[in-house]
Amino acid sequence: MSHAAKPLAVAIMGPTASGKTSAALQIAQHIPCEIISVDSALVYRGMDIGTAKPSAEEQAAVQHHLIDILDPSASYSVMQFRQDAIKLVSEINARGNLALLVGGTMLYFKGLRDGLDDLPEADATVRSELDHEFTQFGSPAMHQRLQALDPITANRLKPNDTQRIHRALEIIQLTGQPMSALLAKSDKPTLPFQLMSFSLEPSERSVLHDRIRARFDAMLSAQPSLIDEVKGLRARGDLHLGLPSMRCVGYRQAWEYLEDKTDLAAMRELGIIATRQLAKRQLTWLRSMEDRITFDCLNPDLSDQLLRHIKPALG
Repeated sequence: MSHAAKPLAVAIMGPTASGKTSAALQIAQHIPCEIISVDSALVYRGMDIGTAKPSAEEQAAVQHHLIDILDPSASYSVMQFRQDAIKLVSEINARGNLALLVGGTMLYFKGLRDGLDDLPEADATVRSELDHEFTQFGSPAMHQRLQALDPITANRLKPNDTQRIHRALEIIQLTGQPMSALLAKSDKPTLPFQLMSFSLEPSERSVLHDRIRARFDAMLSAQPSLIDEVKGLRARGDLHLGLPSMRCVGYRQAWEYLEDKTDLAAMRELGIIATRQLAKRQLTWLRSMEDRITFDCLNPDLSDQLLRHIKPALG
C-alpha cells in the first residue's frame, strides 16, 4: 500500500445510475480491493430489487461491507456509518487491500469527511413545546424568532424550513447558546486515512435520465419485481411509510400503488421522477465538495481513468 504516513482509501461517489458499482468492480480486477457500501438503502435486508443491490455473484467476486446489516424496521445513523466505515478501512488496510467507499448517500460521505457536530440530543419535552408553538404561530413567525436569537443560522434557512428552524430553536432552549456559536467551536476531526474522492458526473444529464428510466423499468419487469418485493415487505405487518427504509425511492411509490392510491402507470412515472430528483440532489451535494476529482460517468474508459489516478497514489 502507500508509503505515506496514512493509508489510502478511495471514495467513488455519484448520482444514482452513474455506474459506481460497475467501476468499483472493474478496479477490483486490477487492485486487491474491498468495497464499503455508502448507501442508506443497501444496509437493509430483503430490499434487493428496488435498491439495485449488487448481485450475489458481484458480492462473491469482491468482498462487500455494510450491505444487509439491518432489518427494514431499524434505522442507521450517520454516526453509526462513520464509526463502522473508519473501523472497516483500518481492517481492510491491515489485510493489504484498498478500501473503496462506493455509493450515493452524500450525507454519509459528508459525515465521514467532516465529522459530526457536537450538538445536544433532542429533548422530548422541549420538542413538544416547540411543536405546539409552530402549530399556533406558524413556521415564518418562528423563523423571525430565530432571526432575533441566532441570525447566522436564520439567514441560511428559509422561513418554511420547519424542521431545521425547530432544531435550531431547540438547541438554543437546551444550551442557552445559538447553534451557529456551537458549530463554530466544533473541532473538525481528521480521518486516520487519506481519502481520494472521485465524483462520477454525467456530461449529458439526459443520458443519466435515460439510464434511470431504463433501470426503474427493469425493476418493474424483473421476476420477482419491485412490486412483489414491496408486497412481501407490507405483508410483514410491522413496516410503514414512516420508516427510513420505506421512504427509499421506489419503495414509497410501490407501497402507495399497493394501497390503490395510484395506478401502475402513475406509480412508474412517480418513481422515475423521484429518482431523477434524487440524482439532482446528489449532484448538488457533489458540486459543493471542492476537493473531488470529477470524471464523466458516461465515458466508456471510466475505470481505466480511475485506475490511472489510484495506482500512483498507492506507491
